[in-house]
Amino acid sequence: MSRRWTITVALAGYLFASIGVILLFSCNSNELNSSKKGMEENMYDEQHRPQFHFTPEKKWMNDPNGMVYYDDEYHLFYQYYPEGIVWGPMHWGHAVSKDLIRWEHLPIALYPDSLGYYFSGSAVIDYNNTSGFGDGEIPPMVAIFTFGWEDEKGIAQRQGIAFSLDKGRTWTKYEGNPVLDINLNAFRDPKVFWHRPSQKWIMSIVASNDNETIIPDHVKFFVSENLIDWEQTGEFGYTYGTQGGKWECPDLIEIPIEGTNEKKWVLIVSINPMGPNGGSGIQYFIGDFDGKTFEIDEQFKTGGGLSKTLWMDYGRDNYAGVTWSNTPDNTFVLIGWMSNWDYAQQVPTERWRSSMTIPRKLILENTVKGLRLNSKPIDQLKELRKRKKEIPAIEFYEKRAIADSLVNSTAEVILQFNKKGAGEDSKFGILLKNNKGEQVNIYFETSVNKYFIDRSRSGKVDFSPKFASIDAAPRIDDSDTLKFHLYIDKSSVELFADDGSVVMTETFFPNEDFSTIQIYGTNGGELVKGEIFELNSIW
Repeated sequence: MSRRWTITVALAGYLFASIGVILLFSCNSNELNSSKKGMEENMYDEQHRPQFHFTPEKKWMNDPNGMVYYDDEYHLFYQYYPEGIVWGPMHWGHAVSKDLIRWEHLPIALYPDSLGYYFSGSAVIDYNNTSGFGDGEIPPMVAIFTFGWEDEKGIAQRQGIAFSLDKGRTWTKYEGNPVLDINLNAFRDPKVFWHRPSQKWIMSIVASNDNETIIPDHVKFFVSENLIDWEQTGEFGYTYGTQGGKWECPDLIEIPIEGTNEKKWVLIVSINPMGPNGGSGIQYFIGDFDGKTFEIDEQFKTGGGLSKTLWMDYGRDNYAGVTWSNTPDNTFVLIGWMSNWDYAQQVPTERWRSSMTIPRKLILENTVKGLRLNSKPIDQLKELRKRKKEIPAIEFYEKRAIADSLVNSTAEVILQFNKKGAGEDSKFGILLKNNKGEQVNIYFETSVNKYFIDRSRSGKVDFSPKFASIDAAPRIDDSDTLKFHLYIDKSSVELFADDGSVVMTETFFPNEDFSTIQIYGTNGGELVKGEIFELNSIW
């Protein structure tokens, strides 16, 4: 018979109870709400509104764009439709941050014009003024984006640029737009960076079916000396990775292999549909780049022009993720759109739609299964921590309970289980629950060696037939130690398992905020240690 022992942790209120001891705390509401400047007083208190994830003040948002660091500011541009809470004519919304955590909303940066909507793209700082857009003192910030407009074949796509000399506050559109047009209807999402060895700008951009000839999804590479004149130098894809959906939002980065003096190139590509658990997802490829084209490493080829698919995130809600350019410490920090095109336009929010993931630091590491791109929460998130509760070691043959309280149904949870001695059908995990019987279950199952997130009973699930789901991620680490690192917000959970080698990001919409965490194990094993942090709101 399966035995199930639990540790119950209450999230609502301010009660800490531990083995008969009760502590009562108060909270400084001014501290939590001090950055709600210029907004409606209750905007960030509405149901399902995230407390430490970036969201637009109102209306529709999707892909992050133009992510660049300059003069002590991280810029986050994003696909934005200011007239509704569904996708529409795309603008570039804009926000800035000093720490990647707390954001200041700025006016819309780029509006649709006669050349089309402003689809996804990137931004760079042209320090050498190769474009000629600078004034001799201030290097131009240059945005590179896709124009999308309707023609007789559907949506036609070509590339344009704009520049700013005041830290992205105002923009001048290049009068010679578009700068790149190869007569394809699916040709979008340029990601540009400066390649020091060749002293040229490199553009990665996706292309596929032009509605007349079947062209498998792939990435094209272009080079330029001035961000205006572009020459194609290579291609990658066609048969590699997962096909069958649209490739989008490529990102090519050179990243060190942890613990070595080596570096490898990683090509990140989103795909929709055909994600690992349905709908949208992010795959990546590891290989080499010679300044002209990308070649996948032999260890990932499977013959016949095919390759293994490596997924950055196995959850349903991380898409279009790309990295910031020009970061001060040369690290690679990625943020994604925390939704899925399967249901993004139907989720039950009223004033706004969609949020971004927390920023993640990307690290390339050798694992028991070869090179893998791991994701870890950025260190700045620790600044949100308030009270900490340490959970003592517990073996799962004796029932123990510890109660704790955290504000606003948000928490950072760090747990370490030991599955040695556990049965073949054991589970270790966390339940998020409320008083209505709704729940989200995040767990590891030994019989299949996988992590799972089950949101099938999470509350509002009937807005889309594709939302209720039980999603799985294969484990990479082969040790007996299971590490859970979770960030729980009002309507999302992000799991970084085994030091970020397995990542799952999922949204949920309970009818009542989750108020309880239940930590559990079955059939042996133990909780080695645990920490739960109450988190401040960024608003």
